[in-house]
Amino acid sequence: MQRFTAAYSSLPGETRGRVHPEAGADFRSVFARDRDRIIHSQAFRRLKHKTQVFVYHEGDHYRTRLTHTIEVAQVARSIARALGLDEDLTEALALAHDLGHTPFGHAGERELDKLMKPWGGFDHNAQSLRILTKLERRYARFDGLNLTWETLEGLVKHNGPLVNAEGDPVGRYRERGLPEAIVEYAAEHDLELASYASAEAQVAAISDDIAYNAHDIDDGLRAGLFGLIDLGDVPLAGEALAQVLRLYPGLEQDRIVHETVRRVMSAMVNDIIAECNNINAKNNFRNAAEVRGFGMPFVAFSTPVAEQNRALQSFLNERMYRHEKIEKIMARARRVVHDLFAAYMEDPRLLPAGWQDGRPRQVCDFIAGMTDRYAIAEHQRLFDLDPLFR
Repeated sequence: MQRFTAAYSSLPGETRGRVHPEAGADFRSVFARDRDRIIHSQAFRRLKHKTQVFVYHEGDHYRTRLTHTIEVAQVARSIARALGLDEDLTEALALAHDLGHTPFGHAGERELDKLMKPWGGFDHNAQSLRILTKLERRYARFDGLNLTWETLEGLVKHNGPLVNAEGDPVGRYRERGLPEAIVEYAAEHDLELASYASAEAQVAAISDDIAYNAHDIDDGLRAGLFGLIDLGDVPLAGEALAQVLRLYPGLEQDRIVHETVRRVMSAMVNDIIAECNNINAKNNFRNAAEVRGFGMPFVAFSTPVAEQNRALQSFLNERMYRHEKIEKIMARARRVVHDLFAAYMEDPRLLPAGWQDGRPRQVCDFIAGMTDRYAIAEHQRLFDLDPLFR
């Protein structure tokens, strides 16, 4: 398929630049350089041993944060190519979207947020920004990765505006306020928090939904949390399964699952591309700024598929994420995070050199950066207890 550039694509030659100016003398675009820096970061490597749903030791074939992230990037790049968007920026955003996650997935995040409540709480999106602008210390001239405005803006706003026109927090931040990390950074490097992000950022965000919904079907079946028969009445999945059974009677289950999941993903991707083309046909966006100022998401499911996707998410919430087996593991995971935080706060000397000033946010940064494996090993070292997962 011949590539084209949409009028509303982000253009690397029109970037708003980096906080610390750099020469652009090599063969890569500025967005390609952002992507490469993310891939070579320590935070990206740590995703290998961070939980998606199942803790690492439960099996080699379950998704981790790293494999999930790679799958998101693949979906996002495919959509970006079909829409004529900048593939490098899209991929950079997809690869960076989960860098701020704690060990043990959302259970670890919730526990760390509770422990940090007196000091502003914990938010994985804000933590991703901290990693990319402060905590990665590799370059001689600056902390962080010195990424372009477009990458940082897309990272922070990939799920939509953070404030309204009056500057009041909206959405998930309406009650608790904006994380301090985002407020501080935006004060020095305006990310225009009241507008939507680029089409590339919106593609990365919706690709996250596609990847985890589709592949959690695979992992849930593999773990025995539900069976193929349970998918029969589930929108998107049920239709895909019926088609596979009709086309391939007698096919073994592993192949049935794969054929079903790939059809679910294809249906969602094709719907997004068609919906974006419909929206653009009505609005004729002339540049990326018009996407940001559209006032609503540009990259979205059609209404019928959005409803089907919500039903699929509801099924997974009930039958997988809230399954007794998963909840037991996550309760133990929360205990690990709680115990480590309490120990480090009581005696900062337990922390490695360079982390020992005892500030709560520094303790939080250290724990948030841990892999599941390292957190379990640290807990065993400090408390001489079984790692709690056997």
